[in-house]
Amino acid sequence: MTPVRRIRADAVPELDSATWSNALRVGHELVMSGMTAHPATRQAAERGEPLDAYAQTLEVLGKVKALLEAAGGHIGNLYKLNVYLTRIEDKDAVGRARRDFFAGQGCFPASTLVAVSGLVFPELVVEVDAWARLDIDMNRCDQTWNGGDA
Repeated sequence: MTPVRRIRADAVPELDSATWSNALRVGHELVMSGMTAHPATRQAAERGEPLDAYAQTLEVLGKVKALLEAAGGHIGNLYKLNVYLTRIEDKDAVGRARRDFFAGQGCFPASTLVAVSGLVFPELVVEVDAWARLDIDMNRCDQTWNGGDA
């Protein structure tokens, strides 16, 4: 049986009362719960300087990176992202944040982007689910392969 390890990172604290795990490592696979920019979004809103979709996306991807590193990986291990937006018009800002975050990587992760009616706190505009495999490296992604023999 493959062991399951709960991954924790200081940058992504879990509440003692949480009924979920931020990240689970199953063999070489790392699956992460939906990440948001909370509490940074709450703090910014209280200062009267709400974080836009670009800033929230970078904050979220930073949390994903922290969990990956705590599991022994790096951002090149990310192969799939699901992005949830409360305002579909923010898709370009999210795309720009992704380009900036993954700059220099061989291939971008596969992705789904959907509009949702709301997230857990009103100041949140983006949430991301992430999957990674610690035995792959997207920095070595073959961008020229077009089918045929694997």
